[in-house]
Amino acid sequence: IKEVANVVGRQLVRIGSQDMDDATWLLLARRINELTSSDSVDAIVVTHGTDTMEETAFFLSLTVGTKKPVVLVGAMRPSTALSPDGPLNLYNAVVVAASPQSVGRGVLVAMNGGVYSAATVTKMHTTNVEAFGAPDAGAIGYVLNGEVHYIVPLEHPDGSLRFSVAGLEALPRVAVAYGHAGVSPDIIEAVIGSGYKGIVYAGVGNGNIHKDILPVLEEARRRGIIVVRSSRVPSGPTSLDNEVDDARYGFVASQLLSPQKARVLLMLALTRTDDWQQIQRYFNEYR
Repeated sequence: IKEVANVVGRQLVRIGSQDMDDATWLLLARRINELTSSDSVDAIVVTHGTDTMEETAFFLSLTVGTKKPVVLVGAMRPSTALSPDGPLNLYNAVVVAASPQSVGRGVLVAMNGGVYSAATVTKMHTTNVEAFGAPDAGAIGYVLNGEVHYIVPLEHPDGSLRFSVAGLEALPRVAVAYGHAGVSPDIIEAVIGSGYKGIVYAGVGNGNIHKDILPVLEEARRRGIIVVRSSRVPSGPTSLDNEVDDARYGFVASQLLSPQKARVLLMLALTRTDDWQQIQRYFNEYR
């Protein structure tokens, strides 16, 4: 690593990623924005547990306003394992961050030799070192012998989906409710009465909603709660006005975002607006 970059360490928190919370996200985004505003910092590598890495990466992609590389990395095996993956993952992440080719590519995840976009990456396996993938898009690059190779051309986003977290002490509360056979409406009723500003419903198939759940989600909309339809299916979109008449109910379709990433975008969108049509336009960026 010393032969690749001049690395300086900073520890913001010390928690397991299963305990990630909004306050830590806000702290991390603000600190990265501060650091990358300095000419002495060329890139950021964030070491992170794998359980919620995809959510943190997506949150940062929406709140960090820099073209400098920001790369998240973790490990599936502890350092005491027979074949730990952490050292090579960390080395590769520094290689990715230090590469001029990574400038302007947004927030990235570097795991097991692959490089993934924050918008599409997801954890695909509970224990394997090849735990991360992007089922709808694939990796955008890979690291081999200390060099990063990108297979997807560089895009230049216009920054319209950058949300400022300066001065934010908390994010609007958004719940995720999971659909399944025989699901009971009381899980939504509990959310409606608990001060939540948004609900992401992880429906079946193309974001389909159980007949007993639909009236409760309609009531949520009448009370001004934003409802986003997503899907528990790991790949494919939750498409707008397809099997559900979203325009009729005032629902938002999550497009290609998973329920956990839909929650991230909805929380940030609610810091700007409670207009469901405008929020749908934000989600339409991911289709």
